[in-house]
Amino acid sequence: MEFPFEDEDEDSPYPEVRASVSNIDDPEMPAMTLRMWGIGMVLTLAAGCANLFFNFRQPAPSIVSNVLLLLAHPVGKLLALTMPIRTYRLPRWLGPLGNYEFSLNPGPWNIKEHALVYIMANVSIGVPTALNAVVVAEIDYGVKLGYGFNALLILATQLTGFSLAGLCRRYLVWPASMVWPQNLIVCTLLNTLHAEEEDARGGITRFKFFCYAAVGSFFWFFLPGYLFTALSTFSYICWIKPQDVVINQLFGVSGGLGMGILTFDWAQITWIGSPLMVPWWAEVQIFAGFFIVYWLLCPILYYTNSWDLSYFPLMANQPYDRFGQPYNITRVLTPEQTFDQTAFENYSPLYLPASFAITYLIAFALSSAMIVHTVLYHGKTVLHGLTQTRIEKDDIHAKLMRAYPEVPDWWYMLTFIACFALAIVTAEVWHTEIPVWALILAIALPVTYMIPSGYVYALTGQNITINLLAQIIPGMILPGKPLPNMIFKAYAVQTLAEGTAFVQDLKLGHYVKLPPRATFVVQLVSTTLVGLLQVGVKEWMFSNIKDICQPNQKDSLTCPHNQVLYTTSAIWGLIGPARQFGTDSIYHPQLYAIAIGAVLPLPFWLWQRRWPNKWNKFVNLPIVLNGIGLIPPATGINYSSWFLVGFIFQFLVRRRNFVWWSKFNYVLTAACDCGTVLSVLFIFFTLQFPKGGFFVNWWGNTVYLNTADNLHSPLRTPPEGGIR
Repeated sequence: MEFPFEDEDEDSPYPEVRASVSNIDDPEMPAMTLRMWGIGMVLTLAAGCANLFFNFRQPAPSIVSNVLLLLAHPVGKLLALTMPIRTYRLPRWLGPLGNYEFSLNPGPWNIKEHALVYIMANVSIGVPTALNAVVVAEIDYGVKLGYGFNALLILATQLTGFSLAGLCRRYLVWPASMVWPQNLIVCTLLNTLHAEEEDARGGITRFKFFCYAAVGSFFWFFLPGYLFTALSTFSYICWIKPQDVVINQLFGVSGGLGMGILTFDWAQITWIGSPLMVPWWAEVQIFAGFFIVYWLLCPILYYTNSWDLSYFPLMANQPYDRFGQPYNITRVLTPEQTFDQTAFENYSPLYLPASFAITYLIAFALSSAMIVHTVLYHGKTVLHGLTQTRIEKDDIHAKLMRAYPEVPDWWYMLTFIACFALAIVTAEVWHTEIPVWALILAIALPVTYMIPSGYVYALTGQNITINLLAQIIPGMILPGKPLPNMIFKAYAVQTLAEGTAFVQDLKLGHYVKLPPRATFVVQLVSTTLVGLLQVGVKEWMFSNIKDICQPNQKDSLTCPHNQVLYTTSAIWGLIGPARQFGTDSIYHPQLYAIAIGAVLPLPFWLWQRRWPNKWNKFVNLPIVLNGIGLIPPATGINYSSWFLVGFIFQFLVRRRNFVWWSKFNYVLTAACDCGTVLSVLFIFFTLQFPKGGFFVNWWGNTVYLNTADNLHSPLRTPPEGGIR
């Protein structure tokens, strides 16, 4: 039975929270049950391993926590129906655990168990930045430090953010003003699944629809994923003129701008996220940013040979030398794996392909635009939150949470100290050349940004990242050392990202009325176990899969994210920001984008204040600039096909059949994700991996291989002797 607190009419002061979150609670509802642990750990460990596998593939689907939320529900209900209803008691000789009672089936599958499974997955199934850094160190720099180092590094970077999140609860979780709008969607879905009401609209149930769609997507992926792979790399215009470089660059899929728009591979379409999950107004702005930057600005810069761009492929994940060849890092490394100035001067400056040059151009603009935008649009709200948090009146949710014992701060502090000790151990025992003072600085960055960025994210949904800052600082203080640069970035970026994710889930637990100590244990255990297992899976993959991370790997395990990290480590860690963007560099003008970015939000802000209307209030410059930040490793087709599918479902279907859309839209995207993921794994482990694999050799699997798009051909050939 559920009980309202004091006054039945008391609720959150925020209407969006009132519409999504229940204001009643049953403190006796079981939460941390054996059933929850079984379902949660199986789904979370499987999803963490699968996402690690997909991390090394291009294109690749990914398992998001919402998919596991949907999968957990029928499994939980099935166990509630089939498991024996019996109470067990541990024997007395177990000491403190003696006479402890538990049940395999404590009653109906409930919302608190379900929320804990979601939280378990949400904080752990992603791939840590540190793991990609380890792969780059091994593959590109020849530094292999072993499973022990990898495991400790992953745990230290993941759990430091967990500690910070717990210490920031009183600022980012308990106040009613910290809405965290992303959690409202999860709360709505949880409440819908557990309402146990018959659908008055009739027709097929959501669960049956999910099963049908998942099975259909499983079998469909056999076409673009194995039998007819040209449907994935659907560069149909390039097949007509395979050697025309300009046509292949404009309409190509592998290394082009994707103006052909079409692909039949769900993994390509959802490479930057599901188009069925993002609001239409945001999709319009993201594609507008892509259109302006990559379909207008990029061709202008490339075909006018600005920054010598046309000597290199248009869209690529790696840097190049003055001869137009991939940059050979080993030629500018000393035996101690540090920068060799003399060898660098004799070899070549590091040149960026157009995709990377524009990425940094936009990143510089975004770094200042985000700050100015936040001050103009949300400055008063954030300032109010910073100054009023301690005296903010408890809402109904905070009052209901008083029924549960809180997690002592010293639990989180002890975890923080233990994680920092692990960081020191990994740095000193394995001689990574990153000093302890640099580790302190790396962790000081997320400590400084945690509360301000958390406020902005909780209030506005805008995520402030320190990606660029976390590369520039180690590039300046640890010049010529790529491995310490990557470790510094892993600690700084991963700690802030994980801390934000942990805080978001702590707020979800606050909304669902989960015992705080249950949330603490679930987050800690799942993050630790998944991290250790992911390191093991990575070790197995690199020991057993032939040519992994090579450009032409037969199973598309080309490691696109690692190529990007390798390039950034070379730019910021090895060559250094002073050489790459200094006054003597051809890329120095990109720094003026910082000033331009600071001015860009002003006209939009003035326009919205002077002529407010129904649609211009949605214009958001950080979304326009930040939305295209996944290039590279994403390419043009990942944006154009994503927008096309978004137009169909988020605009046409939503307008013309809102009833169908509201019932099935989110279920459809979860089903397609689930079916595609299972199909990719099935094809790899049954048809591609065993005994060297079986390749279906016909036109549909080879037509795109010899195009200028697939070969990443540049427009111009560097002059004899190289670019000067």
